[in-house]
Amino acid sequence: MIRSVFSAGGRLTVLVIALMLVICSLIGCQTVQGLGRDITTAGEAGERALEKP
Repeated sequence: MIRSVFSAGGRLTVLVIALMLVICSLIGCQTVQGLGRDITTAGEAGERALEKP
């Protein structure tokens, strides 16, 4: 039977999945500083794309 997201077990499942996503993204960047560089690079690429005619 599928648990409701609003039940205690459902909230725990959502929390565990969210934590796994955060951990995977931090591991992918290896450091919080690396994450900052990735965000900056993505922002700069977006600006360059918007500046093109």
